[in-house]
Amino acid sequence: MQFRSSSFDMSQQAVNGVPCRGKVLTVDNMNPNVKRVEYAVRGPIVQRAVQIEKELREGVKKPFTEVIKANIGDAHAMGQKPITFLRQVLALCSYPELLEDNKFPEDAKKRAQRILGACGGHSIGAYSASQGIECVRQDVARYIEKRDGGIPSNPDNIYLSTGASDAIVTMLKLLVCGEGRDRTGVMISIPQYPLYSAALADLGAVQISYYLDEEKCWSLDVAELRRALNAARQHCNPRVLCIINPGNPTGTNKDLIHFHLKNNQLSQVQSRQCIEDVIRFAKEEHLFLMADEVYQDNVYAEGCKFHSFKKVLFEMGPEYSSTVEMASFHSTSKCYMGECGFRGGYMEVINMDPEVKTQLTKLVSVRLCPPVPGQALLDLVVNPPQPDEPSYITFMKERTAVLSALAEKARLTEQTFNAVPGITCNPVQGAMYTFPRITLPEKAIDKAKEEGKVPDMYYCMRLLEEEGICLVPGSGFGQREGTFHFRMTILPPTEKLKVVLQKIRDFHVRFTQEFS
Repeated sequence: MQFRSSSFDMSQQAVNGVPCRGKVLTVDNMNPNVKRVEYAVRGPIVQRAVQIEKELREGVKKPFTEVIKANIGDAHAMGQKPITFLRQVLALCSYPELLEDNKFPEDAKKRAQRILGACGGHSIGAYSASQGIECVRQDVARYIEKRDGGIPSNPDNIYLSTGASDAIVTMLKLLVCGEGRDRTGVMISIPQYPLYSAALADLGAVQISYYLDEEKCWSLDVAELRRALNAARQHCNPRVLCIINPGNPTGTNKDLIHFHLKNNQLSQVQSRQCIEDVIRFAKEEHLFLMADEVYQDNVYAEGCKFHSFKKVLFEMGPEYSSTVEMASFHSTSKCYMGECGFRGGYMEVINMDPEVKTQLTKLVSVRLCPPVPGQALLDLVVNPPQPDEPSYITFMKERTAVLSALAEKARLTEQTFNAVPGITCNPVQGAMYTFPRITLPEKAIDKAKEEGKVPDMYYCMRLLEEEGICLVPGSGFGQREGTFHFRMTILPPTEKLKVVLQKIRDFHVRFTQEFS
């Protein structure tokens, strides 16, 4: 038997007389789109942080005793206590024998019994309908109606999901098509949450970047939307506009706020007007709107108010409410709940073509159903204790405490960073992050290039190695050329957050002096 030299390599040599043909799947022949996926929130810095934690456990000496992961919005991992009512009902659903225990309040028992009654075999271990448990979808629809001042919501337009991320990727799958210049283009904000760029890379779609104005507290300008759209039309077919509000990673109600100068200070005006402008733009340019609203309860700044896209859309009248196609998203992972691990979420679709909706239902059915415990949790979020129920007082006390603490930490973070020379931090108006701009000396930028790193990646890696603080470099979210940032969550308990802020302050001063 002869091998042609062009196809034979060492990996194909015979072992015990049996030819080895090499791996079927290699980096060279795998899906090229997957190789283009990047997800900074769990990227190289986080992987190094995990290694350092292991080294600390093994007794390796470091200039710190723990790694503080301020890279991701994981509230419970940062020490936030679960909301009692939510966990009581989930415990009852998981172990129904507890329904006989008089330690649990009656309203928690009633919620659990209703949820179990809607599950196959009265168990949250059973599959649900692919679109989600019907009574949960009904509760979601009622929640949306109440939130939006009575504007109707149809449970048939509600799709429960594995967190908001799953629903976002599902919608993008429906929207992406075409080849070459006809390939779907998706407009995303810069800075952006890396889920969007990662999903677009995976789907082979074209990312259309529009920049938020950092000098105006990360505000959105429709003129910038139009610039990005017109430039993109030269090489793709723009079909989708994604908006995140309140903002991630910037921690502002960025996408929906205009500003004006008053007494030399920025003050917010007409946030609702800006939403209208975006909706008009989407209608004029025939774009599908995706409204990521998972931080809708996380609004801290005085004078700020959350406005849902759906509410504004319908208040603009039938010209818009009957024509603009839209999907909006919410999750149990953020706001006051912080229940990331349960992976609960929903999507509401508006004005979707009935035939496309049939295809959407088919697509979600391939995954059988979202996690049923997550669906149960979502039901409690959209249908919390009412004023006449025994759990109400405790629930409201805990909810208010979480949101008040986040508001205080938002102010503390902004004030601390703005007192450090070389760090500029916009007000943290919403969500649970800050995205400060850092000024890096030219020698530090050169050193980073020497080591083959983006400058803010080099900065964040040094911070991790020297102080044990894990942040995400701004380059992982996108930023204007020549600017550098990092994203940090404000979730750590106040006393630990003060330690984190002080460590970052000390490091920044030391880093700047080293390279001056």
